[in-house]
Amino acid sequence: MASRSINKVILLGNLTRDPELKYTPTGAAVCTFGVATNRTWTTAEGQTKEDVQYHRVTAWNKLAELCGKLLVKGRKIYMEGRITYRNYTDKAGQQRSITEIILDDFILLDSKRTDGEHAAEGHDNAPVAHEATPSIDDTPTEEPASDETIKPSDIPF
Repeated sequence: MASRSINKVILLGNLTRDPELKYTPTGAAVCTFGVATNRTWTTAEGQTKEDVQYHRVTAWNKLAELCGKLLVKGRKIYMEGRITYRNYTDKAGQQRSITEIILDDFILLDSKRTDGEHAAEGHDNAPVAHEATPSIDDTPTEEPASDETIKPSDIPF
C-alpha cells in the first residue's frame, strides 16, 4: 500500500491585481491572479517589522469563470488549494521556474464594492454591486443581501 501524503495550501490575503480569465484552445477556462499575505512581528529591540509574500494563483474551469466574475484587485480572500512547481525554457533559452497555487475553493471576506468605488479606483471591469451568486445550472438567482458572503456551498462545483 502506498503511503499517504497531502499537498494543501490555505491563504488569507488581498488580491494584488485583477484576475485574467482566458480559455485554452480546447475551451477550458483558466484564471490567474495574485494574492499578497502579510506577516508583522516585533523585534527584541521593540521595532515593528513586516514581511509580504506574493503568491501566483491559478483556477480552472467553472471555478476560473467564477473568479473572473467576483474577484477584483484589493479584495480580501480566504482560499484553499495545492502548490505546484513548473519549469520551462523562455524565448531567450533561459530555464525558468514557477511556483503557483492551484485553487480548489475560496471565500470572499470583505463586503462587495459599489460601481462608484471602482470607478474612483480606475477599475473598468468592476462587478455589479449586487451581483447574483451563480447557481449550479447557471440560471439567474435572487440577489443576496448586501452583507452576505459566498459560502463554499454556493460555489457550483
